[in-house]
Parts: sequence; structure tokens; C-alpha cells
Amino acid sequence: MSKEWSDNREEILKALANPVRLEMLDWLKEPEKHFSDQHLPLEMGVCAGQFVRCGLSQSTVSAHLSILAKAGLIVPQRVGQWTLYRRDEKAIAAFLALIAEL
Repeated sequence: MSKEWSDNREEILKALANPVRLEMLDWLKEPEKHFSDQHLPLEMGVCAGQFVRCGLSQSTVSAHLSILAKAGLIVPQRVGQWTLYRRDEKAIAAFLALIAEL
């Protein structure tokens, strides 16, 4: 178990404890299925504004995305005026491996 993941697991567990954030991670797993109307290429990530579909305000959506990013589960990328988000599959796999070790 790497020290980085050991130190970060509380942040990850906190991020995963919220059903809205879990749903966001699920949507990001298959962005073409959930965000097909986005004008930017989905390979770059999903625009934060696309997440308003969960019925929350933009500020609440931003807070959820920030928590996921702080936990290292998603990666934000600034493109012009937009911030795009994509899953960090390597980080997610490392966390799942950590859980398997417990």
C-alpha cells in the first residue's frame, strides 16, 4: 500500500460517501452515453455545466466536483472558459487495489 493512498483514503471515502458524487463518477465512466449533447470532444472531459442535470445549483455541482478532484478521483482540465472533468482511472484502480488489501 503506497503512502500516498494511505494518506488520501479518508478524502476518497468522504468523496464516495455522497450519492450525488457517486452518480457523477458513474456518468463520467461513460460520457458518450450521458453527455452526448456536449459540443467539446468528450475525450477531453465533461464540462461542469453538463452536470446540472442532477437538479442541483451550479455552485453545488462545483463543490461536488471539487471534492472529487481533491480526492484524486477526477482530473480537471481548463479549456478556454470551461473546466472539463474526466475520471482518473489509474487513481480509481489504485484505490480499489488498496481496498482489496484490507
